[in-house]
Amino acid sequence: MEDTGKKTLSKKTILAMLLPAVAIVFAVAYLIARTLVLIISDYLWYERAVALMLLFAEIFILVHGVGYFLEILHVLRARGSLKAVKPEPPPLKSYPPIAIIVSSFKEPLHIVEDTLISFHNILYPNKHIYFLDDTRYDMPEDNEEQMQAYRRDIDGLCRRIGVNLFRRRWRGAKAGMINDFLDFIEGKPKEGFEFHNFSGRERTEKEKYIIVFDADSIPMPQFAGPLVARMEADPKLAFVQTPQYYSNFEENRIARAAGLQQVVFYEYICEGKSIQDAMFCCGTNVIFRREALMDVDGFDESSVTEDFATSLKFHMKGWHSAYHNDVLTFQMGPEDLGSYFKQQFRWALGTVGLLRQVAGYFLRNPLKLTAAKWWEYFLSSTYYFIGLVFFFLVLSPMFYLFFSVPSFFARPEIYLIFFLPYILLTFSTFYWTLHQRRYRPGDLIMGQLLMAVTFPVYIKAALSALVGVRGKFVVTPKGGSTALPLRDIWAQLALAVLSFAAIVWGVNRLIYEREPIAALAVNMFWCLYHFLILIMILYLNKPDNPPQDKKEEDSRQS
Repeated sequence: MEDTGKKTLSKKTILAMLLPAVAIVFAVAYLIARTLVLIISDYLWYERAVALMLLFAEIFILVHGVGYFLEILHVLRARGSLKAVKPEPPPLKSYPPIAIIVSSFKEPLHIVEDTLISFHNILYPNKHIYFLDDTRYDMPEDNEEQMQAYRRDIDGLCRRIGVNLFRRRWRGAKAGMINDFLDFIEGKPKEGFEFHNFSGRERTEKEKYIIVFDADSIPMPQFAGPLVARMEADPKLAFVQTPQYYSNFEENRIARAAGLQQVVFYEYICEGKSIQDAMFCCGTNVIFRREALMDVDGFDESSVTEDFATSLKFHMKGWHSAYHNDVLTFQMGPEDLGSYFKQQFRWALGTVGLLRQVAGYFLRNPLKLTAAKWWEYFLSSTYYFIGLVFFFLVLSPMFYLFFSVPSFFARPEIYLIFFLPYILLTFSTFYWTLHQRRYRPGDLIMGQLLMAVTFPVYIKAALSALVGVRGKFVVTPKGGSTALPLRDIWAQLALAVLSFAAIVWGVNRLIYEREPIAALAVNMFWCLYHFLILIMILYLNKPDNPPQDKKEEDSRQS
């Protein structure tokens, strides 16, 4: 758990603590004013429906905004500063055995090779490296000759590099593979397993810790030592998560925007969650205590985000978690909108799908976790409703400009008195706090734009999760970028066209109706704002590097 000892706060730090607190006050004041207007106004049924839709969207934003500002306050209270502080783990007195593993499903050979070589460079004397080959060689739609050739290439690669190779009878995707590997470590291998000791080293004892990477991860040499030290210092620590950083950040617009979108999460949010002992696992760049994994019966195989679901199992069993905010690994980010949408759909589907499980645990045993942990899990499992929220926000000013619904929009004094101070202070605080970590507003905006244009993906995932669709694990595609056909981004383009049409209609109302000028101007502004966001889908959909270049590179390295 994090050290939360009291620190002496400077004047600048006190001011930094006041900013999010004041932002929260203005947000609550605006929400109260909005609710009162809804209650006292004499609405028609359809006006009330639209007003309620907008109110729920604003409540969602307020709740998650409060959650973000509370994370900042947790960090300030614990450390006395917003500046990034490199973690200082306790000294490592011994070197317990660790297993460094990567589960791979039909990943390109050159990516796998780079990853396995980087594992050898990790400066830790008592490590065992395992490649968990999760590729299915029995699929009827695959070319059998090509798949057998790929299998032989994997065997040869592991033999040449000196990496242990593990296979098993396929089930449960990545979570099932790691669980079967854990049974192998425990001396209880499942029927149909296959193991090749290509390292030449015999295992004399069970690995105490398991380090999990993705197939495209390139860890730094110093990855293991600090994390093992933290685990050794706290016997109830189930896992320590580290941040992700995309190696193609500087050369690809989608990878860059996706990386900047993650910045918001991997800075104050993760640090705040860790201080509250509510950090959840992100699936890669993480070290687990094998004893803790066995205590919760391994990874949760019922979710496509097995990492998040398993974190809840750890906390329900009384284990702790932590976040180590030091970039120790590089990996490839999605390189086009198609890859990014697939990644985000899987994350959103699994995360929202866990909401029912979180609610069930809470209703059955609300005292099992602290209020702070329940709050953090509620925020995390509801985040991907942001797609529906953005959709409602885009529709609302259009409804007013086209149909004068809801009618309270004709009272802009509510915006001037409550909303304008709230939105200005909230945005200022958000960008100023991240500026303390050396992030520029322009870069952060690009990350938020990518998130906004992903709203149809989030809507589909959230609704699918609510009706119980489980989905399946899908590997994020790698190897160049391609543009999506316009039919795949029709929702974003349609809303952009409607927003522009609403602006034109608003100008028409200004010319011929002339009242209410302020209300029309405010809603035209929001339509313009949404139009500029949505039209960015065309820029983001433009490919950076043609896939054929990557194919040539793959053929050279094969």
